[in-house]
Amino acid sequence: MFDNINIILVGTTHPGNIGAAARAMKNMGLSQLRLVQPKTFPHAKAIARASGANAVLENAQVFDTFEESLKDCQVIFGASARLRSLSWPTFTPKECAKHVLDHSGQIAIVFGREHSGLTNEELEQCHYLVHIPTNPQFSSLNIAAAVQVITYELRVNGMAELSHKLPSPVSSEVMNNFYQHLEQTLVDIKYLDPDNPRLLMRRLHRLFNRTELMDSEINILRGILTAAQRGIEK
Repeated sequence: MFDNINIILVGTTHPGNIGAAARAMKNMGLSQLRLVQPKTFPHAKAIARASGANAVLENAQVFDTFEESLKDCQVIFGASARLRSLSWPTFTPKECAKHVLDHSGQIAIVFGREHSGLTNEELEQCHYLVHIPTNPQFSSLNIAAAVQVITYELRVNGMAELSHKLPSPVSSEVMNNFYQHLEQTLVDIKYLDPDNPRLLMRRLHRLFNRTELMDSEINILRGILTAAQRGIEK
C-alpha cells in the first residue's frame, strides 16, 4: 500500500534509533527506509531494536549525500521540531498524511539528526515541513517516536484515501537542475548579485516548491530562462 513512501533518516548517530524506526515503519505497513550517512550501520543494536522488522533494515538503502537520497522523489516532507524564521508551508502529521496519500509518485518524509535536526540547506529541498505539536516545555522527541506518529497517521488515513491520486510532480533532481538554471539566469540578467545574494534563492525555493511543478511546467520555465540567456548573448 505504501511502497512509494520513503522514510529517510539523515545523519543518525545511534544505530538503535534506526532499528526502532524500522520497527515503527513495519508496525504501520511501510517498508522503504533510506539512510543518509548513518554513523554506524549495519549494527547489532539496530537489529535488536527492530524487534523482528529485519527485512526493513536488510532492504534499507544507504546514501553518501542528502541529494542522492532524494533523486527520484517528487514530493518531499521535512520533519522539524521547531518552526523556522523563514516560513515553510507546514503540516501537522494528519495533514501530511492526507497530502501524501493524494500522490502516486515517489514521496520522501525526512527526519534529521538526533540533536540538531535538518539544516536550512536540507530543508530548502523540502516542499513542506511536518511539525508534531508537543509540550513546549519538553519538546524533545525521539526519532523513532516521530516516525511512529507520522506513519500512524499514514496508516489511519490510508485506509480511506489511497484511491484519490493527483498527477505526480517532477523529481528532486529535476527541481535542483531548474534552480541552478534559474540562479545562473538571474546572475546573467544582473538581477542577482552572486557576491551578495541575500535570501533571494531561498525565497524562490519556497515559491516554486509550493506549486509542485509538473514536467510540462518545468519545460516552459526552462524555455523562458534559455530565451532570456540567448537574448543577453545577442
